Amino acid sequence: MWWQYLLIFAGAFLFDVVPIPFPPAFSIMVPLQILFGLNTWLVIIIGVAGSILGRYVLTLYIPLLANKIFKAKKNREVQFLGKIMKEKGWKSQLIIVTYSLLPLPTTPLFLAAGMARIKPIQIIPAFFIGKFISDAIAVHLGKYASENFNDMLSAALSWKSIGSLVLGILIICALLFIDWFSLLEKKKFKLNFKIWK
Repeated sequence: MWWQYLLIFAGAFLFDVVPIPFPPAFSIMVPLQILFGLNTWLVIIIGVAGSILGRYVLTLYIPLLANKIFKAKKNREVQFLGKIMKEKGWKSQLIIVTYSLLPLPTTPLFLAAGMARIKPIQIIPAFFIGKFISDAIAVHLGKYASENFNDMLSAALSWKSIGSLVLGILIICALLFIDWFSLLEKKKFKLNFKIWK
């Protein structure tokens, strides 16, 4: 029975360690919980732990990846955004909790934090709060979803889920292609697509 919980942990970790907008980790937690009839609270705790570890690893390796694929100017811009985020203190933490509660991919948040070299301890506690609440709700709704599988399948292909994926990609594009120095220092909106090495 322990291996089933290990699957939950591994699935949540893999969903949240990738640097592209992937479905939320609860989308692997819920089916496994239903399939194996697992304890709901253990699924939530183990799944959230896997997500946290995945996001932590993402923040560690993304600066190395960013240095290899993006120009130095783009990396400096994102680090500048990170500096502003650090200066906002508790307001930044509140934004992270709120963002984690929304049905939006949190990948852009962690890409920005990793590229900006924000220490994981400055972002993960707030993410944990939002993640735990949102995953707890999602997993508890798993029984309902299992009873309405056809509705759930059509919802996965709905305009909301597709819109969420598109929004996540747009947020990453904004992070990468907006000239943040120009916008925040000179108040001029400018796009820069020459960011790759």
